[in-house]
Formats: sequence, structure tokens, C-alpha cells
Amino acid sequence: MKKALILLLFITTNCFSQKQFEVFFDFNQDVPNEQSILKLNQWISQNRNSEVLKLAGYCDSVDDSQYNKDLAMRRINSVLALLKKDTIKVSDKLELKPFGKDFIFSKKQEENRKVAFFYTLKEEIKEDEKEAKIVEKKLEKEISPFDSQALIEQEVSELATKFKKAKKGDLIRINNINFLFNSEKIEEQSMLILEELLQVMHDNPKLKIAIHGHICCNPNGMDTKLSYGRALVIFKYLTKNEIEMNRLSYKGFGSNDPIYKVPERNESERKANRRVEILIVEK
Repeated sequence: MKKALILLLFITTNCFSQKQFEVFFDFNQDVPNEQSILKLNQWISQNRNSEVLKLAGYCDSVDDSQYNKDLAMRRINSVLALLKKDTIKVSDKLELKPFGKDFIFSKKQEENRKVAFFYTLKEEIKEDEKEAKIVEKKLEKEISPFDSQALIEQEVSELATKFKKAKKGDLIRINNINFLFNSEKIEEQSMLILEELLQVMHDNPKLKIAIHGHICCNPNGMDTKLSYGRALVIFKYLTKNEIEMNRLSYKGFGSNDPIYKVPERNESERKANRRVEILIVEK
């Protein structure tokens, strides 16, 4: 989870630092028009320290999609050759994307005959790497394996939306309902999630659910006692707080439906496997 958050934040930062430059073409031509070549040469002289990450090619609405896609690719290669000729650095993971007719056209046809390339200045790349390290250190402090409070609060804030979007037959995975080791006792921090689940049930009086319990680590598929007991704990909590029994059911699956193969390779996989899922029976 932590790595995913770091990656997401790094990508977001990197995307915001990207810049875009557009090169235009005359009708049915794969070499930039004279005015665009002048502007491209000016850009090259001012951006020697840039790195090109992606080129996207476009055409006007004349001709069929395949012809336009081929023309768009030739335009991309034409611009790429000009950039390389002037020793502009291109990314090792350079992305080339030609479009036929599968994009939103401008009403002015001449605005559609273009190649857009996306680039980042080297200084900005260094700033992104620096920012990513800061974010990683912050996450290590705020979201450690021994302090899941931030993740629990996130789950609480998202739970109602999950149920709102779900339809009959959907399974909603509720993360971070944590139990004490080899026990049916819920950790105190996780009670926030149960309270939110209770509120969802009160706010949706027609909602009927089945509570599914899953455990990790146990290769014996016949041993469902612990998962059954944990699902029962949630069932009892809801009925104790005035949720009608006819709206609820529960079942323990043991380790028979793991997300990751048992035995798990690390604590992250074990944590993902020991989970609670809610089946929407009626809504």
C-alpha cells in the first residue's frame, strides 16, 4: 500500500511538471510546415536541457481512420527525427501515440494536423526525485506496519461511497478490519470501520448483506472456524446495534479464497488475505 501511494504521488508530481509543445502540418503532409519549423528551432535553442517523454500525432477528419493513423505516425517520426538531429534527449521509455479519428476534433481543421510532444526539464526531474524521497519519508512515518490509523481513517471516509456505487451481487472488500493474532477479538482502532458500516446499514434500510470472513496462512482449507467466528463477531455487533437479523447473514471461508497464494510470501500478502468482504444481497 505504501509503495502504491509513493508511486501515485510520484507520478502525479511528474505529470504536473511536464510541458507540451505542438508542431503543425499542412494538409496531407508529414513534414512540419515552415512556420512550425521556425518555432521548433526556437524551442530547441531554448530547451537544450529537456527530455522528451511522449509524442502524439493527429490528423484532420478527412480520409479514414487507418490512413490518418498511418499519416499521424509519419508525422511523429518526422518530428522525432528533427529533435534527435539537434541532440534533444528522448526518454528510454519514450511513448509514441498516433491517433486516427479516436480523439476530440477541433472545429478548425488546421488545428488537428499536428504532433504534440511532452517534455520535462532535467532540473525538474531532479526536483521530482527529491519530492518523491520527501513523500516516502513522510509515508514511512505516517503509515508504518505498526500504525495503520491513517489507513483506517481512509477506509472509513470511503466506505459509504463504496456501498453507494455497489449493486446487487457485488462484493465490497473492507480493508483494515484487523483482529488480534489468532483471535476473534477486533483491534480497537478497527472499531471506527465497524461504526461506519453500522451507519451505512442505518442509512440504507433496504440494504441486505452477507458478511464473508477470510483468514491467511492456513493451508488447511477445511479449517474455517476462525474466519466463521470473525464474521459472526461483525454480525453480532450489527444486530446488537438494532440492525434486523433478516438483513444479515455470515459465512467463514477460511483460506479457501485467497487474494495471494498460501503460504504468503510476506506480511503484506498475509494482511491482504485476512480480510472481510460484504456481499450485496439486496439493495
